[in-house]
Amino acid sequence: MSVKNAILAISTKRKEGDTMSANIYTIADLLIGTTYVSRTMQGEIISANPHPKAVWYDGCETYLVEIIPNSGYNNWGRRTYRTLAVRKEN
Repeated sequence: MSVKNAILAISTKRKEGDTMSANIYTIADLLIGTTYVSRTMQGEIISANPHPKAVWYDGCETYLVEIIPNSGYNNWGRRTYRTLAVRKEN
């Protein structure tokens, strides 16, 4: 069965009047739990908030992220903060 036929078979089994729900995610929600990698450190992002100061990158939103490093020079186990720019698609 091809993918096109599988999608058609699934969509025809839905009852009429059923509505689909969608999960709404923010950029901060998507950043949390992802891996941060730079030349000096690698770790997991544990929090992300819009940057409190006016940090400007053309066509981007900036976020202040908290990272728990799991590698890097003199960083292991210490929480640290970094600024990330996320490009906005129009």
